[in-house]
Amino acid sequence: MTETTVPRIVHASREIPANAAVLFDLIADPAKQPSFDGNDNLAEAAPGQRVTEAGAVFTTTLTGDVVRENHVVEFVEGKVIAWTPAEPGKTPPGHLWRWELEPIDDNTTRVTHTYDWTNLHDERRQVRAKATTADKLQASVDRLASLFTK
Repeated sequence: MTETTVPRIVHASREIPANAAVLFDLIADPAKQPSFDGNDNLAEAAPGQRVTEAGAVFTTTLTGDVVRENHVVEFVEGKVIAWTPAEPGKTPPGHLWRWELEPIDDNTTRVTHTYDWTNLHDERRQVRAKATTADKLQASVDRLASLFTK
């Protein structure tokens, strides 16, 4: 794939046999996110940071002990959460992570995970952004699903 054909927005989705509210509680709790991170980028997050609104900021530690402040830019309880990561105290450089949940019935939810780096102009970060492909997002969705399937 050439640089001009690398997609700047990648998605992955699947139906998960779980209630949307239960799934959303996991996704909106940064301390739980490393357990289903298919990008193998998240090392840990302190408990007690459950996101409840847009404008919130939660902190995660990436592999290699790199700390990120994640600025929540979209939030609808049980349906959508999106954030833009940044170095502590700095403005987010322009990439976004989004989770969308669509209840199919009380015990089945379509989960869509999106990575959007359309507004990322920091060339140092673009190598990592290009490496964040749909299959890595699918791995996150599949790992999340594995918490509910045997």
